[in-house]
Amino acid sequence: MNASEEKLVLQLQDPASRNEAFRELLKLYQERLYWQIRNIVKNHEDADDVLQNTFIKIFRNIEKFKGESQLFSWMYRIATNEAISHLNNRAKKQSISSEELQQQIIDNLENDVYFEGDEIQLKLQKAIAALPEKQQQVFNMKYFQELKYKEISDILGTSEGALKASYHHATKKIEEYLKQV
Repeated sequence: MNASEEKLVLQLQDPASRNEAFRELLKLYQERLYWQIRNIVKNHEDADDVLQNTFIKIFRNIEKFKGESQLFSWMYRIATNEAISHLNNRAKKQSISSEELQQQIIDNLENDVYFEGDEIQLKLQKAIAALPEKQQQVFNMKYFQELKYKEISDILGTSEGALKASYHHATKKIEEYLKQV
């Protein structure tokens, strides 16, 4: 952890400065976490809901943060887990598989008023949705979030070598998908 992150964590863990420090945390990380979540759930309203739940979890659990990883990595992991849980719960409620839900989400993406992509972007999202979950996560973090393999490794708890292989496989599958459509 760098010095400014360490200071923020101490302020977050101190009841006297927690609220002000939390506002600072929101300013610093809200947008980045939103896009991480949005890349998983695809839908703006769902992303907002998951983001809110993520920050509630962060606020409630900040005292348990031990500083063994970067604060951002810890929050990213929470956001990722919240987004995946959200999708799994939605699939369960609808009595469908996660894959079927992913397909529904992608089909609905064209009608999402918050989706600003063109036809190529939509094809890319469909290609990403066709990937296994882990490859989707790695691709989104590397391609859209521009995270380094070390950061992704901290977030997902996977070796950098395995992440590089996942990213490579994901890009090959996306290329093949895009050639077919």
